[in-house]
Amino acid sequence: MRKILVIGPSWVGDMVMAQSLFMVLKQAGECTIDVLAPGWSLPILERMPEVRKGLVMPLGHGQFGLGARWRLGRELAAAGYDQAILLPNSLKSALVPFFAGIGQRTGFRGEMRYGLVNDLRILDETALPMTVQRFVALGQADGMPLPTPFPWPHLLADTGNQATLRGRLGLAEDRPAIAFMPGAEYGPAKQWPLPHYAALADELVERGYQVWILGAQKDHAAAAEIAADRPQVHNLAGRTQLGDAVDLLALADAAVTNDSGLMHVAAALDLPLVAIYGSSSPEHTPPLSKRVAITSLRLECAPCFKRVCPLGHTRCLQDIAPGQVLAALDCLGAAGRIIMPITQA
Repeated sequence: MRKILVIGPSWVGDMVMAQSLFMVLKQAGECTIDVLAPGWSLPILERMPEVRKGLVMPLGHGQFGLGARWRLGRELAAAGYDQAILLPNSLKSALVPFFAGIGQRTGFRGEMRYGLVNDLRILDETALPMTVQRFVALGQADGMPLPTPFPWPHLLADTGNQATLRGRLGLAEDRPAIAFMPGAEYGPAKQWPLPHYAALADELVERGYQVWILGAQKDHAAAAEIAADRPQVHNLAGRTQLGDAVDLLALADAAVTNDSGLMHVAAALDLPLVAIYGSSSPEHTPPLSKRVAITSLRLECAPCFKRVCPLGHTRCLQDIAPGQVLAALDCLGAAGRIIMPITQA
């Protein structure tokens, strides 16, 4: 049985999309898959049945730590991996598999990783415009076409934890729930305005819904602004771990989200969702689900892929009215799905 070590990405959304690669590897033949990744990602990896175990990368994002990488590589050498697949394109991400003496080290050229990566691929961004396609391609022999269609991520929920969370967080069972994910790690040019979220929450509560706002501790103040004086709007930002967010999203009836890591989690749970795009592009990192409404004005200045609007107005998000998002939610409820034109191959 082949033993494969995957060097995982450093972003929540990318880690979710990596599950498509894991699925393709499993379909190709009997293998075990371990993933070396940041510690925060372990709760996500635990929801992927394709992964045998997650291994914690002891260095933070951006840390080089040559000595620590050498020691980790020597520890992993005993595992006898047949192949390493490197999802990041950085030079440092190639060091541990090299130090571990793994025979086949597969990855894109990235930061001139000649020698460190001996199954070196040249990325054709035109042929592989989406991040998930690039991940899946690394699971294929060089030059082979992608499987058509390739599987989309599908995370598993923990029903026992769901019951615990309802009790601990005081979430009613007699009202349907819409999840809001107003944060975006990348920056404000990906964040729909908080007053728009608040106005949408008012409309939903009027219709009999409760709203759950999910996010990290750094999103708590923003979530508090949305939830202010709204008893049926629950600020859960910073009150849950990443695994808890998976389970809560699996309980929700729909979601409204910026282009964020939790957007990809919701899509991998097949949750109906409205995804709001500003400075980024759904052509590059779309939510991989058929129950998605993409809301994007597609202005001439977008996508700019900037963290902060270079023009100072962020009209790509400001001009998306709460009514537009509510209408998209209505369509999802009535039609069951809205399919954007995503090709899988």
